[in-house]
Amino acid sequence: MFQLDFRDRRPLYEQIKERMKTFILSGVLKSDERIPSVRELAQSLTINPNTIQKAYKELEDEGYIYSIRGKGNFVVPQDLVVNQKKLNDLEQEMKKILKEMLYLGIGKERILSLINDIYSERTVKDEND
Repeated sequence: MFQLDFRDRRPLYEQIKERMKTFILSGVLKSDERIPSVRELAQSLTINPNTIQKAYKELEDEGYIYSIRGKGNFVVPQDLVVNQKKLNDLEQEMKKILKEMLYLGIGKERILSLINDIYSERTVKDEND
C-alpha cells in the first residue's frame, strides 16, 4: 500500500495516519471501503502491530475510519465526517499560513489561484468517479 520513511523524524504511527488521511481525502480510499487490517498492514510494512493500532485509533478518534468488530476497519463516508474541533484547528492553521504568505509578499490573486486549483482538482476527481 505504501512505504514508510525511517529517516523521518515523525513517529511511524503519525506517518501511517497522515498517509491514510491523504488516501481518504484524495479519494484513493472510498467511502465504506475496507482498509487493511492491523495484522495485514504490520506484515506488509514489517513493523509492530501496536504501531498500526495506534494510528488506526487516532484515525477513528478523528472521524476518518470506523471499525466493525470481526469485520475490520472502514472509511467513514465523507458526508458524515464532521469534526468541529478539527475544522476549527484547520481554520486556525490556514489563517496562520495565509498571514505568513501575505507577509512574504504573495498577493491575493496568487492565493486565490491556489485555492481555485485545489477546487478544480477536486471537481475533476468527482467527475471521474
